[in-house]
Amino acid sequence: MLQLLGRALAIRHVDAGSCNGCELEIHGTNNPYYNLEGMGIKFVASPRHADLLLVTGPVSRNMEEALRRTYDAMPDPKLVVAVGDCGCDGGIFGENYASRGRVANVLPVDVAVPGCPPDPAAIIRGILTAVATSAKK
Repeated sequence: MLQLLGRALAIRHVDAGSCNGCELEIHGTNNPYYNLEGMGIKFVASPRHADLLLVTGPVSRNMEEALRRTYDAMPDPKLVVAVGDCGCDGGIFGENYASRGRVANVLPVDVAVPGCPPDPAAIIRGILTAVATSAKK
């Protein structure tokens, strides 16, 4: 991260309506085996401090505005990673009266990490892909 950004990468995670399967795997990225913080990647509580938005779940109708506000509060350049089948394509929920479906229906998504749930290595790969792609721009 220091070579690409010159500092640590700050991530804001938003659960937009998931079953918490992806959240368990995201927690796994911080365990001693994967050691996300050792790579210069940390989770932050405020979107104003975030470089990347990590979104899980299909976007429920009740979370749509909160997700947009979180995205709008982030400084530019903004990166968005959709995690899990629900975040990538709506999963088993799809689009209906209560769900807007995939994250890309609400926000511009840079990288989608499929899986139900994806393992920590896939999530880390998605984060690094988003950062590497933005560094090339």
